[in-house]
Amino acid sequence: QVQLVESGGGLVQPGGSLRLSCTASGFFISTFAMTWYRQAPGKERELVGSMSTGGGSKTYTDSVKGRFAISRDNAKNTVYLQMNSLKPEDTAVYYCYAARGSTERWGQGTQVTVSS
Repeated sequence: QVQLVESGGGLVQPGGSLRLSCTASGFFISTFAMTWYRQAPGKERELVGSMSTGGGSKTYTDSVKGRFAISRDNAKNTVYLQMNSLKPEDTAVYYCYAARGSTERWGQGTQVTVSS
């Protein structure tokens, strides 16, 4: 079965950290560009950060630069989003997205809530 499954979300206090994981099955992420998106209530889905197929190029939206980091472990077929210094405005459902040419796959999302 081809799918992406996110995990690692939860409730964290402002200033805390979380690491999200996105594990693929049925295909290999090593040949895909991997991206994390998020969607807050009442807002459009926005790109958080993206990593090229080889991992040599990474981009982040301005609001998370210096706080979030994308990485991948091809042996585990998993991509990660390390989130530090979390803020209440980071509260959202986070989605993993894989793309290669016209092929794209989405995960089901994991909730991240930043609140005291």
